[in-house]
Parts: sequence; C-alpha cells; structure tokens
Amino acid sequence: MKRVHVLVEGQTEEAFLNRVLYPHLVSSAVLLTPIIVSTKRRKHGAKFKGGVPKYVQVRKQLLRLLGDSSVAAVTTMFDLYGLPDDFPGLGGLPAAPDGYRKVEALEAALGEDIADQRFRPYLSLHEFEALVLASPENLETAFPGASFADLIRSSWLGGKSPEEVNDGPETHPSARICKLIPSFHKAIHGPLVTARIGLATLREKCPHFDRWVTTLEGFGAAGHQE
Repeated sequence: MKRVHVLVEGQTEEAFLNRVLYPHLVSSAVLLTPIIVSTKRRKHGAKFKGGVPKYVQVRKQLLRLLGDSSVAAVTTMFDLYGLPDDFPGLGGLPAAPDGYRKVEALEAALGEDIADQRFRPYLSLHEFEALVLASPENLETAFPGASFADLIRSSWLGGKSPEEVNDGPETHPSARICKLIPSFHKAIHGPLVTARIGLATLREKCPHFDRWVTTLEGFGAAGHQE
C-alpha cells in the first residue's frame, strides 16, 4: 500500500476525498490522506484552517509533508480561482489564457518551485464546484422541488466541460450555483452531490480532474517506493 498526502483547501475537499476518492484508490493500493492547509496560528497553538493563504505558508507545509520519507507522493487540491497573488507563475500568465493551458502552467510552476520528484501538484479548474456541475440532475435531486438542471446544462455548460465554467467574480462555479440555489452549502452539498454523481461520471466530464486521478492510481503500480 502506497501512502499519498494531499494538502487541501478546506473541509469540502477533505470530505470529498474521504468519501469519493479514498475508497477507489484503496482498491488501487493507494492510501490517501487529506490534510487541510493551516492558515494561521493562535497564541496557544490552535490553528485556523481552510482557504489558501499566502503561498509562502503553503510552501512550508508542502515541504514539511515531503519531509516524511515514508510517503510515495504529496499532492494538492486547491481551487485555481482565488489563488494568492504570490502563487508561482501567476504573475507571468497571459491576460486571458485558455483555462486548461492556464492550470497546467500554474501546476508546472508550482512543481518547479517545490522541486521534489514525489510532488504532483493539482489545481481544481476553476474550483471544486465544477465537479458538482458534472451532473446537473444530481445537483437538482439534492434540493427537492427544484427545477434548474436544464438551465445549467444549456446556459452555463453549453456542451463544454464543467471545468470550463469561467472564473469571473460573479460567474465562477460556486457564485453561479449560490445565486441559483441560495441554500447551497459547499461543505455539505459538495461531497453529497459528487458522491451521488459517482467517480466515473466526474472523470468523464472533467478531463483535468481525470488526469489527476490517473496519476494517483499510478502510485499503486509496481516500481514506486514505499
């Protein structure tokens, strides 16, 4: 069994990994451990957790996790939307790059900065809620009496991947969902809906996410160090 640590943005991602990815990866001989990024520390030692703080803090935590020689890999699950200004590569991006090119460039810059062969960076394009949009029907069933699946499919997705829903301040996935469904709670409904959707559909509809899962599966294959 290969151990993989995942530094995640918050409780939503932690719950998603434990509920949806963990059981699948165990079958591939990979033991996934999500760890919520610590944002700041109180005087008496307790930590505030959740959200992506300044990159310098994230970097320290990643290097600390990589200091554990018993893990096969360390990865991340942060939203591309809302990254801190000091994030590697962010300042050198074109004004309006293609979403997939943008996320790949930032992941590459992060990987270069950490510079460890066991590190496999992943950023959600554009944020975790893109996975929720992989099946508007399942989102609809979480809110009895609601009828908005056709609206999401036609006006938001328009035949594109949910990962391509853009990252404007009023149009990123969670902003769109919360405007349409004010009672939507990311930490509650996000893991619930994605579990209903199922990993197979999430991978089919979200190719960048699928590539990350494939990478994680690979750590269970022969040839990786314990």
